Amino acid sequence: MPPSPLAQGERLQCVSYAPFRDQQTPLDFSTRIDAAQIDDDLSRLAKLTDCIRIYSVDVGLDQVPAIAERHGLKVLLGLWVSNRRDRTEWQIKTGVALAKRFPDTIQSVIVGNEVLLRGEVTAETLAGYIRDVKTQVRQPVTYADVWEFWIRNANLAQDVDFITIHILPFWEDHPIPARHAADHIVSIYGHVAAAFPGRKLLIGEVGWPSAGRMREGALPSPASQALVMHDLLARTKAGNIQLNVIEAFDQPWKRLLEGTVGGHWGLITNPPRRFKFAWGQSVSNHPHWPWQALGGVLFAALIFGAAGMASRRGDDPELSRRAWTPVAAIAVAAGATFGWTIENALVESLGWSGLLRSSALIAIAVCAPLTCAAAIGSQIRPAAFADLLCASDDAGELRRSDPLRTALVVLLVATTIVALQAALSFAFNARYLDFPFAPLTAAVVPFLILSLPRPTASLFQAKAETAAAAILVPSAAYIAWHEGLANWQSLWFCATLLGLAITLARASGARG
Repeated sequence: MPPSPLAQGERLQCVSYAPFRDQQTPLDFSTRIDAAQIDDDLSRLAKLTDCIRIYSVDVGLDQVPAIAERHGLKVLLGLWVSNRRDRTEWQIKTGVALAKRFPDTIQSVIVGNEVLLRGEVTAETLAGYIRDVKTQVRQPVTYADVWEFWIRNANLAQDVDFITIHILPFWEDHPIPARHAADHIVSIYGHVAAAFPGRKLLIGEVGWPSAGRMREGALPSPASQALVMHDLLARTKAGNIQLNVIEAFDQPWKRLLEGTVGGHWGLITNPPRRFKFAWGQSVSNHPHWPWQALGGVLFAALIFGAAGMASRRGDDPELSRRAWTPVAAIAVAAGATFGWTIENALVESLGWSGLLRSSALIAIAVCAPLTCAAAIGSQIRPAAFADLLCASDDAGELRRSDPLRTALVVLLVATTIVALQAALSFAFNARYLDFPFAPLTAAVVPFLILSLPRPTASLFQAKAETAAAAILVPSAAYIAWHEGLANWQSLWFCATLLGLAITLARASGARG
């Protein structure tokens, strides 16, 4: 990182604050955050910023103004507006009382956050809520939403004291890469300023995620987040632009709504409470890469070992020597992606379904290379799905007498099921999903290599494999088109789908 764009002793203007840790979530109305937890958080944030923004006054957040006052922090007080009129009215009543009680700490009141974007109330209903609050408090009153929705609802500007816009380059309809994010933010700010001449503007949310899936050329990573923050602060300081950064701490609960990327917008990790980068110091997307590299090397050695042990039982020593080239290719593909597979699994697993998915990906990424390397050493060809799954005597004999060949087809079936699930998920509902490119590489490449030496079988000989390939190919084509050529995670993932489709299309037919 370059030196800080801020002057000596200067802090961030304002930062979004949510106190939720681990399994805590505002989606559960019974949640109540303890005052000591908020006090611990704000003691840390007082060293980073002069102001915090909160989004509601329930689940214990009504304690924030009093604690912030003790730490010398100003507060942008948010009142959560929703389609639940009773809860909205409670938010307004509680928020107005806090604004009157802490007039020097609460700088402004934000009535509603992206409620027009969510479509929960009409602009007319929202304007009524804003006017109601304005008659009861002395602080300036505003509403916060994505910048496009301010343009679409320009009449709302007459009901607020200033306009609060959200500019999130990662979530734009056409995502902006990190290197262009600051330019985009300044450009959009100027566009909105021109649409509302003479009105005060606040960028109420701006930031970049540190983990999650790519969107076109927009990559969430620690290095990208650090780059965006540096460029953003430098550009907005030069332009005297007021802004609030989203957000202070990572919020795990957001992953339920927005996938992995939703839980990693914080400047501070959760847990533990640790800054993700520091001015003038190095920042890495893979800080544990030496251990990951060591793991990959050891895994590659195991793959060579599996092939070597199997080759001793072979009848053709010359063929066994030639087999080391495909074994080396398997070892490279699996070893190079081994650490990445584990790293991604630790970040992407959420809940029991996430753990099950990650466990399945790790299992095929580990077992497929070892088994395929042993099959090359033993000069064994994979069986067909029907050889394993049908009820014929031949299938039963295979399962009893040939454990290695049986393991091959079991793993190929498992890899196909995982790949089909991922392909169809991305084809129909991809927005919050993570690309499993690393584990699928480790699983697919060994089977692809194992399938190449033999001639292509008739398409009518392996019907289940052919049907799966017929789904994977158009899915990969659509995903690559939909995600764009700038998304290397998507292209890599699609390449693994096509590799598996080639493997399946070359499958030999069943004996029964």
